[in-house]
Amino acid sequence: MRFFIAQLFRFAWAEARSCAFAVALFAGLAASSVLPLPIPRYDALLVYAVAVTVIFHALRWETTQETAVIAGFHLVGLAFEMIKVRLGSWSYPEDAYTKIGGVPLYSGFLYAAVGSYVCLAWRIFSLRLVAYRTVPVTLVALAIYVNFVGQHWWIDLRIPLALVLVLVTWGTVVHFTVGEHRYQMPLALSLTLIGFFLWVAENIATYLGAWEYPHQRETWRLVHPAKFGAWALLVSVTFVMVATWQASRGRLHLPAAPRGPSRGWALPLRRVPSAVGRPPRE
Repeated sequence: MRFFIAQLFRFAWAEARSCAFAVALFAGLAASSVLPLPIPRYDALLVYAVAVTVIFHALRWETTQETAVIAGFHLVGLAFEMIKVRLGSWSYPEDAYTKIGGVPLYSGFLYAAVGSYVCLAWRIFSLRLVAYRTVPVTLVALAIYVNFVGQHWWIDLRIPLALVLVLVTWGTVVHFTVGEHRYQMPLALSLTLIGFFLWVAENIATYLGAWEYPHQRETWRLVHPAKFGAWALLVSVTFVMVATWQASRGRLHLPAAPRGPSRGWALPLRRVPSAVGRPPRE
């Protein structure tokens, strides 16, 4: 029991470190909702988010390469926002000088926060993959991204795409370190769990006025549970982008582990024998 509690604490601390940028962003959202500001709130949040990025890099909480990758998520997120806001999926009702097409520039940092989490978690937990099918998973992630935009003109294919995502990640496991021990978890389960917590974070963000959905215009209401599934799919896009970058650095596959398809899923969470290859600390 003592070992379990100690490992749980180590895991929670590692997760907190991985979520540092997101936590800082939420702190800014909360503070800006109650404090008087000399400039429009969305503009202040942009200045704040840039400052947090600079501080994280100065303190070496994020490497130069990680900051560059996260900046890429900011641009991808802004493009996605401009399309979805124009189509009325959600809105940013407050005025701001730094708005383009109804989208404040700070909103890109909301996606950057997700990218930051995946990048930091990869380094802090020493993530490595076994039986990861790069090309099929990448193609499915691209189809998911296109579907979230194309569904406004065509049928919504998120359920079939979710099934295909489970199929192409069948047998793929994520190895990660907690303390001195290695564990493994199915990749699809990892994406689902991240999607759930992103849905929880989305409820907090909309409550703090980061943006609003049409059904929240009169008063705040819970974000529809279907968004949980949407986030689980969207985070696969983030994961693929980070995985592609990690592959270029030789930090995708687990050393001394087979890369071919494994036989079905592992248990939801299982310790890995010490004999299995272990990557060096980063």
